[in-house]
Amino acid sequence: MMGEITAICTSPEKGQRKKNIGEGILIKNEGLAGDAHAGYAERQVSLLAEESIAVMTARGLKVGPGDFAENLTTRDIDLVSLPVGTRLKAGPEAVLRITCIGKECRNRCAIYEQAGDCVMPREGVFAEVLEGGKIKTGDCLDVKPAYRFAVITASDRGAAGEREDLSGPAVGEILLPFGDMIESIIVPDDRPVLAKTMRRMITGGVDAIFTTGGTGLGPRDVTPEATLDVVDRLVPGIGEAIRRETAAATPRAMLSRGIAGISGRTLIVNLPGSPRAVVECLAVILPVLDHALETVCGQGGECARS
Repeated sequence: MMGEITAICTSPEKGQRKKNIGEGILIKNEGLAGDAHAGYAERQVSLLAEESIAVMTARGLKVGPGDFAENLTTRDIDLVSLPVGTRLKAGPEAVLRITCIGKECRNRCAIYEQAGDCVMPREGVFAEVLEGGKIKTGDCLDVKPAYRFAVITASDRGAAGEREDLSGPAVGEILLPFGDMIESIIVPDDRPVLAKTMRRMITGGVDAIFTTGGTGLGPRDVTPEATLDVVDRLVPGIGEAIRRETAAATPRAMLSRGIAGISGRTLIVNLPGSPRAVVECLAVILPVLDHALETVCGQGGECARS
């Protein structure tokens, strides 16, 4: 489902009608730059369909974009049919996640007083900004698939409660624009245990599994071997790209034995154990992650590029 952004509206104070500024910047975890409602918990950005405004116009009201205090006015996308948690790509970079459909109006606005009704409490959609970026009128508003991720941290000390896992949460935070981390678990550096955990997650229907740790040269580093026990096909380019790109930061990158592969409809990627390395390696993967998951999950088209 793809729609269009037809207006980008802000106001310096709450309780005011907003004005269409034509372009703006969505700020991660904040909202629309320059708007009074930015940073407001889970309702960082508000959206309303142009079609909903047309209903009020048909009643004789002279209203337009921003008059219902929405930030983004949209066209050709059924906002109220989208469930909470839906991710929307706004323009070339920004990603929103729907957090609320409608809201209770504590104070009746001028529109309500004028018409005895207001569409915003029923048909307004509220979202948080997962990924920031510039937007302008005419940009596409595209519904993104919400993938299901799982993370396995391979660590003897972590499994024994002797070390806090920082890498697993880092993976979940970075992948938030792409989907939800439904499980994160710490297991020992044990090949059968790792393989069994991966198989359980695959049976549970996750779209991708990211492992952290156990990719080095030590005798207990067996994550790649456990992954080989599970996957049907290898994706060697992912491991090669990670080693090539991260070698610029440290020559030790060449010592990583991490691999990637596919088991059924699930992508499995090995990442190093340190939080910093996880961030660096995921930065290599993210530009192609959408396409990879679309293809693995059977949602993508042909791979030939025009």
